[in-house]
Amino acid sequence: MTPSHVIVLPGGGYSELSDNEGEVVAERLRTLGLSAGVFRYPVLTRHPGPLDAVRAEIRRVRAGGADRVALLGFSAGGHVAGHAALAPSAADEERVDAAVLCYPVVSMQLATHRGSQDQLIGPQADGRSRAATSLDRLVTPDAPPFFIWHTAADASVPVEHAYLLGQALAAHAVPHALHVFADGEHGLGLAEGSGAAEQWSSLAARWLQAQGW
Repeated sequence: MTPSHVIVLPGGGYSELSDNEGEVVAERLRTLGLSAGVFRYPVLTRHPGPLDAVRAEIRRVRAGGADRVALLGFSAGGHVAGHAALAPSAADEERVDAAVLCYPVVSMQLATHRGSQDQLIGPQADGRSRAATSLDRLVTPDAPPFFIWHTAADASVPVEHAYLLGQALAAHAVPHALHVFADGEHGLGLAEGSGAAEQWSSLAARWLQAQGW
């Protein structure tokens, strides 16, 4: 384990884990000079199961010698990455130093991407539960830096999710980068051959390196 490590969390609506958002992404990060590995967090289980599992993985990585840990998540994986980065009750060894969210599910209060909401908190979840699992409602001034990218054409998880998080980070003066590419459907992964969105991995790697990776 190197002193800095990136934990990759695939998406899949909290019902599965997408192959194109897993090992191929970790391998790309390694070619860019970053230590990275995939964590297959539990799906088809209710909150706080996925969050607790990611926290345990952060503890494991730190125990293995990593002084700096970043989470990189896609879609629902972006949600659990953001949740772990922002969760107020995290112990010191569960905190992360940066978060990279790729077309993330952010709000459990919006009407969009109900599949992730239903899997994580249930279709009958009340307002308090939805607010408590909405990333934009969890941002505080001591949140770690965030890198977020999305596409304006995403019809599954609309770009509104990224904007909500960006606004919350800005309101609390949390360092962040937010990239919105015009084209590209949901679930792009590395986005190879998808136009401008294809540059996200190199942009994220340079951003992480600027954070000390």
